[in-house]
Amino acid sequence: MKALGKIIGLFFLGLLLIIVALGFALTHLFDPNDYKDEIRQLARDKASLELTLKGDIGWSLFPWLGLELTDASLASLSTPDQPFADLRLLGLSVRVLPLLRKEVQMSDIRIDGLNLNLQRDEKGRSNWENVGKPTTVATSTTDTPAVTGDSAPTESTTTAAESRSQPLKLDIDSLIVNSARIDYRDAQKGQQFSAESIQLTTGAIREGAGIPIKISAFFGLNKPVLRARSELQGELRFDRALKRYQLEDAKLSGEVSGEPFDGQTLTYSAQGQLLVDLAAQVAEWNGLKLSANQLRALGELKVRDLDKQPKLSGGLSIAPLNLREFLSTIGQKLPPMNDEKTLSQFELVTRLNGTTNSLTFEDLKLTLDDSHFSGQLAIADFAKQALRVQLKGDQLNLDRYLPATAKDAKDAGAARQAEVKASVASAGESGSTPLPDAPTQQAWSSSEVLPIATLRKLDVQLDLGLDQLTAQQQVISRFSTKAQSKAGLLTLQDVRGNIGTGSFDAKASIDVRPTVPLLSMQSNLRGIQLEPFLKKPDQPSPIKGLLDLNASLSTRGNSQRAWVDGLNGDASFLLNDGVLVDANLEQQLCRGIATLNRKALSSDPRGKDTPFEALQGSLTVRNGVAHNPDLKARIPGLAVSGNGDVDLRILGLDYRVGITITGDQREMPDPACQVNERYVGIEWPVRCRGPLEMGGKACRLDQDGLGKVAAKLAGNKLNEKIEEKLGDKVSPELRDALKGLFNR
Repeated sequence: MKALGKIIGLFFLGLLLIIVALGFALTHLFDPNDYKDEIRQLARDKASLELTLKGDIGWSLFPWLGLELTDASLASLSTPDQPFADLRLLGLSVRVLPLLRKEVQMSDIRIDGLNLNLQRDEKGRSNWENVGKPTTVATSTTDTPAVTGDSAPTESTTTAAESRSQPLKLDIDSLIVNSARIDYRDAQKGQQFSAESIQLTTGAIREGAGIPIKISAFFGLNKPVLRARSELQGELRFDRALKRYQLEDAKLSGEVSGEPFDGQTLTYSAQGQLLVDLAAQVAEWNGLKLSANQLRALGELKVRDLDKQPKLSGGLSIAPLNLREFLSTIGQKLPPMNDEKTLSQFELVTRLNGTTNSLTFEDLKLTLDDSHFSGQLAIADFAKQALRVQLKGDQLNLDRYLPATAKDAKDAGAARQAEVKASVASAGESGSTPLPDAPTQQAWSSSEVLPIATLRKLDVQLDLGLDQLTAQQQVISRFSTKAQSKAGLLTLQDVRGNIGTGSFDAKASIDVRPTVPLLSMQSNLRGIQLEPFLKKPDQPSPIKGLLDLNASLSTRGNSQRAWVDGLNGDASFLLNDGVLVDANLEQQLCRGIATLNRKALSSDPRGKDTPFEALQGSLTVRNGVAHNPDLKARIPGLAVSGNGDVDLRILGLDYRVGITITGDQREMPDPACQVNERYVGIEWPVRCRGPLEMGGKACRLDQDGLGKVAAKLAGNKLNEKIEEKLGDKVSPELRDALKGLFNR
């Protein structure tokens, strides 16, 4: 038996020596470089590849099946003169015997100088078309036995299929890729993309074990022009049977610059645990830590239904941030604002939900400066930039974020203000100066206001509620609005709020679809205190009171001046419990009565306010001029009526007013103008002309009308004397004729 064992041992030893000898002979006597043409033809037939082998092919057979390939390139058979890949060096080796056990044991895999040059021409054809498709397909059926429908797979076939389904067991010492590059050009779209200096290194690659991995590259893009550097490292685990892949302790870092950043650089980093479970079709990013310059964020992300329509969910929290400084560091210029300290405080906490074409921020908690908001914000369609906003907030000072007044508006305002000051100065306080002239200077800016191009593309739905809104220095409580903008039509469907003890509601639209934008508005004001809207730091309000207003107005254009010039519509107003500031109508009456009494005033009367119970009328607006045909006012002891125009283009007024003494028994301010019964029922004419800011201070007793009043009073006095002298001595016809003559 010992001898038999020795013989068997010698037999296997001899067999091994023969195998080694054959391997040596094959590797030394057989040169694969002699078969380059056959290899090229095989690549053409089986994969539609044009393979160019300029360098030598090195190989080994046992115990390692080794291959070393240098200076090679690949091209599609359809474009053989346009290689899409070239390689400086590929080196790998595989243990032979483990292959029999379906185990892949490899030493280091090394790839140097890999270049991928991928191109699409103007017609959309790529230089890698048809790669991988065999040019010849075996169609012979003569040697293939027919299989009937009742035939069942044999046991050997089933076993072979099961064997093929078992994945290879991988055991690779490392993978190293040096100096790789990818270039992509699309002539049809004019796009270019590049990834260069690609470096990839891994540790031992074994299924189920942690695989250290590190990859870095530089990236470039032409539309827009971008340059970026990025590096990713972590520990990779995978289980092909479970279709589960993990990247633990992932760390992504880099920086990016280019046109969108206006010369600035964004430095970014991200950390976390990544998982892809293809069996469950789920991807997760847990423990997310994100930084971008000063921005710091935490969160978690999960994507479901990877094989269908992926759905995103998760959470995001952005730490307090000076948003203005952050935007400055990435080259984003903010529009000028009245307050340059805005956007200094920003904080966000939200839940995320999304798809490949949408993203929703749910349970949103947003802090912006001294404002706090909650609600929901969504991008309903990335391609259309469709925005959906539903927010509630405590307060918002809109004035801080509005742009500063344009230069031409300041210039126009300055010119007109100088004119107004001159008119006010010349008017004095006694009301005895000549009637002020109407203003001539435009009061409005010609600068464009609406971003037409943006509005035509805007797709927004807004539902906003605020406890307090500050706009145009007015505090609005319980403010709410619903707005929608799509395809160039912006509609404010419901705008409501309270100002002081009053309230308002309105709706409006802006249509930028035509060449010249169209605007319309309907508003209803109830009990709004008028003074805060008219007073200025250097000038009090010319009128006070509680305003009720119903208006329906429309206009066109894209500047304040164009809007006022094209303003048309109708309105009605009622001003209750008001005051005409520095407009002493009693003083004007006193001067007129003193004139008719042929008495001199004992003192120069000074201006004082004129209170009124109500001031009302209707307005018809045509091309920026508001005509008021039915002005009525109730003043204790006086009845006022009139008509006139307010030229909104220059903010000038021109009114003719009649004042009637209704029997007030109050003592007049001067003995010279004491009222007697002759003056009761007489309508005293007043003319108001000048800048709107002057209000009643621009009113003067109409001297032409006063002459008519004097004539009427004189006629009445003569009539009384005729009655007294003639009595019943003449016929009534003669008496009436004489009265008429004297009246004329």
